[in-house]
Amino acid sequence: MGNWLDKGIISEMTDFQFYHLIEVRYGDIDPQGHVNNAKFLTYMEQARVFYLKQLKLWEGGSFLNLGIILADVQITFRKPIQFGDPVRVGVCISHIGNKSMTSQYRIEDSRDSTEFASGSSVLVAFDYHNMRSVAIPEQWRNAIISFEGQAI
Repeated sequence: MGNWLDKGIISEMTDFQFYHLIEVRYGDIDPQGHVNNAKFLTYMEQARVFYLKQLKLWEGGSFLNLGIILADVQITFRKPIQFGDPVRVGVCISHIGNKSMTSQYRIEDSRDSTEFASGSSVLVAFDYHNMRSVAIPEQWRNAIISFEGQAI
């Protein structure tokens, strides 16, 4: 099956320091025979969680203590994922503001880096106990900048 977008569109390439392997489960497949669009968001979320674990910003347990809330998400679909396709998701934080940060994603075939989809999300630092946004902790900022290897 070909690219879902016009052949002339070239996606913006981002260098990812982190990739997470995804197992495509039978239950991810919809009646059309490919991974359901909603699962792409789940794959991005799973990769984001492991990115946070890699940076030691979350060790597991309650997400109420993590302090991140998803504010916005965007996905561009390029090519369908079939059952058995080896999938990996690249994740990076491309921008850190005062209370929010932007993450970029690339869902791709781990054999040849063919892009299935790309996306972004805005994550807000959030105090779940007081139900309000808060400043990005310096520990997070420092860990992300150190891992990404650049000022963002």
